[in-house]
Amino acid sequence: MSKSPFHKPIEIKISTVVAVSAILYTSDGIAMDAALNEMTGGVPDFFEGDLAVIDVGSLAPGCERMDWASTIALLKKYRLNPVAVRNAAPDMVEEILAQGLSIDTGKRDEEAPAAAAEPAPAPVQTPAAAPAPPATAAAAAADTVIIDTPVRAGQRIYSRGDLIVTAVVNNGAEIIADGSIHVYNTLNGRALAGASGNASARIFALSMQPELVSIAGVYSTFEEGFPAEHARKPTQISLVGDRIDILSVNSPTRA
Repeated sequence: MSKSPFHKPIEIKISTVVAVSAILYTSDGIAMDAALNEMTGGVPDFFEGDLAVIDVGSLAPGCERMDWASTIALLKKYRLNPVAVRNAAPDMVEEILAQGLSIDTGKRDEEAPAAAAEPAPAPVQTPAAAPAPPATAAAAAADTVIIDTPVRAGQRIYSRGDLIVTAVVNNGAEIIADGSIHVYNTLNGRALAGASGNASARIFALSMQPELVSIAGVYSTFEEGFPAEHARKPTQISLVGDRIDILSVNSPTRA
């Protein structure tokens, strides 16, 4: 079979994959099942096949040993697709790998400053080497994504920094950012800010009517409608402790 010089059999490129964190506080499958059922409200496509990283760093001391096969099956039942485990103890690694999952060491972000500090770094790495907060802000700004066209149902957009959308976000669409989300139009779909764990991230919209919002993994859904006092008005959403806080952009009144 002839080979075309213009086409390769396979090509590998750097790509950004968004995964939710499934933070486990217990190894009790029955308790997890009940919690997931309550979280999703029994909606079968709540997670829509999202990739998931299982975080076991918060497991209660003395809890029973993890049954990885059952845990994976449980998450898949709720349409989450586990791909890795974070904060795994050394005695867990063999069982985790046997289930086809990867070990997420979580060291990528921690090692980035050291990599940038190596001799003769590339110019784009230099700002990341500076430990001061302004450098962090500059790096986040460089990763900001701006979308000027409507975000359609079924479409998913992700930004490593802030995400700015100047057009409508339709029902069934999903916008995700490691930083904050700004919608200078109507937000109807799902908005997930602070996706990498940034609890100070916020969601802003000139007209707020979302199906779901999330800050740093803390979700709130609005099956019965967005709070009437803020619906279709300029609104910001933030995380206060472990709850979603809804605040008008123009006044201090909270939902």
